[in-house]
Amino acid sequence: MTTVGFIGSGAIGKTLARLAVGAGHQVVLSNSRGPHTLAETVRELGPRASAATSEETASAGDIVVVTVPVSAFPHVPAAPLAGKPVIDTCNYGPERDGHITDLDSGTLTSSELLLRHLPNALLVKAFNNIFYKHLLFLARPAGAPDRSSLPIAGDFTPAKATVSAFIDSIGYNVVDAGPLADSWRQATGTPVWGTPYGPFSNEKGEPAGMDAIRAALAAATP
Repeated sequence: MTTVGFIGSGAIGKTLARLAVGAGHQVVLSNSRGPHTLAETVRELGPRASAATSEETASAGDIVVVTVPVSAFPHVPAAPLAGKPVIDTCNYGPERDGHITDLDSGTLTSSELLLRHLPNALLVKAFNNIFYKHLLFLARPAGAPDRSSLPIAGDFTPAKATVSAFIDSIGYNVVDAGPLADSWRQATGTPVWGTPYGPFSNEKGEPAGMDAIRAALAAATP
């Protein structure tokens, strides 16, 4: 059984926590407002869920999901994440995060920026390309003919393997999208962002297999 920590408990974080609990994992949730604000979510998720501070969550998780605005990267605790697989679900939005020169110019991907704040974390980009409602409703058992796939990017092969196993456990296949430097291929507005899983108006989504995800990644342009 894996303990999955969540730094940030918005729509994607809560959805992933729900899927993780359903797959038999323990989850520890945190946000910027304190553990007491997550009491209702913990009750809904059941006995495999708990809430803690961000630092406690980072220490507790075997895998830690960072799901916060890009502007909050400096507040993610770095020391307890050293040597751990860390999943980055975050998307850069200048209208929310303010303009960040290295991201606007394409000098860095948002994941590479996060890695600057977490230099010893084993960072893997995942879950940033799918609408949270689609993420919930498209999960399927292993071997299901309509099982969807998700892209991941990262520089650390063992961490990618760990994250891939977690993704498989919650109902998805994985397409390796390359190193963090290539994670722009799954960023906001690219062909693989949202589109393969159908419109947001269709809350249950449309399954997207490996071939569809690979084709969408290949169609991305800088």
